[in-house]
Amino acid sequence: MHSLSIIVPAYNEEQRLPPTLTQLLSWASQRSWKWFEILVVDDGSRDRTAEVVRRFAQQHPCIRLVSNPGNRGKGYAVRHGMLCAQGDWRLFTDSDLSTPIEEFDKLMQAAARAQADVAFGSRALDRSLVSVHQPAFREASGRFFNFVMRLIMRLPHRDTQCGFKLYSAAAAKEIFSRQQIDGFGFDVEDLFLARKLGFVAVEVPVRWANVEGTRVSLASGLRAFGELFLIRWNQLRGRYR
Repeated sequence: MHSLSIIVPAYNEEQRLPPTLTQLLSWASQRSWKWFEILVVDDGSRDRTAEVVRRFAQQHPCIRLVSNPGNRGKGYAVRHGMLCAQGDWRLFTDSDLSTPIEEFDKLMQAAARAQADVAFGSRALDRSLVSVHQPAFREASGRFFNFVMRLIMRLPHRDTQCGFKLYSAAAAKEIFSRQQIDGFGFDVEDLFLARKLGFVAVEVPVRWANVEGTRVSLASGLRAFGELFLIRWNQLRGRYR
């Protein structure tokens, strides 16, 4: 029996958080966890995101609000949550639950089979599991990003950007304490660090559905390409030691 931390990065998510937190609590109540927590990391929201989380936390002590010093980016939010978490296993998931929380079992089982410290969801391994696709341009951009990522990073993964990733406590501490990137390139950086540090990472096909209202702007998506080169530069400079 393990303890689990679920990290939910949130930026202006006062509308999406109530149903998401309700679903996570319902799912967790049906499991036999040694211990369980949900950390919502508020990334400098300008709406009532923090207030929503505090209201839930009053009734459910397993929910914690973690506040970033302003709007720092998804990478910063995930890192902050992972390093504040206390569970034996630590999952981060998007606030829209585009991958249903029920897919967690696939990650946990894959990690156990492969004796892995990292298991992450993938939309590319079995595209029949994608029930609602992104607009054609965004989907094509994602495939091109993965192609470029494989060339530059020499990682074998087919989909690094699905926001549904599970880390053991040991891997989370070693990887996220070294993470440098605050933007959307952080997913690649963390998987690169996992390999560099000798942690086994397994890619798992999961169900996924696009949800309208994405926070990924065109500019931040383009910056992710540049962040691939930044990872290599950080490696050369010894910033991951």
